[in-house]
Amino acid sequence: MFSKKNVDSMTNNNKTLTIIGEGVVINGSLFSPGVTRIDGKVVGEITAEKELIIGKEGEVEARIKTKDATIAGSFKGNMIASGEVEITSTGKFTGNLTQKDAMFTIEKGGVFKGESAISEDQKIFEIKQQEENKTPLSENTGTSFTQQKPQDKIPENHLKSNLLM
Repeated sequence: MFSKKNVDSMTNNNKTLTIIGEGVVINGSLFSPGVTRIDGKVVGEITAEKELIIGKEGEVEARIKTKDATIAGSFKGNMIASGEVEITSTGKFTGNLTQKDAMFTIEKGGVFKGESAISEDQKIFEIKQQEENKTPLSENTGTSFTQQKPQDKIPENHLKSNLLM
């Protein structure tokens, strides 16, 4: 499930691992102080302080701010990364990439459709958790989600159809 490089970085450098598993759908904002792996679907905004991994089955449509990123699934949107970005042989990246340095790799078979730019504006690479509307999942995790307003709730029939799959 994880490459050797990713397992080492998770166990040695990070306290928090956030996994969005296959079949899980998140619409909204996600903040993680550690490594984040997405094998499900996320639509919205993602902030990952350490590393973002989009697995082969992962689908992401979002604005992303992270240090490092590995794309093995599908990504559509805008990404700001202060470190390395890798598109694997199964990865598809559609959108704009802004980096601090030119540390961008595309493996043979990987797809990149969009623009890649280097920015000298250090402020855009700062990762800060917005305290407003954040609710911790528990005392033991650093992961939080934006609270839904009543009008933003997912229709009940949508939940049932996803649970039956």
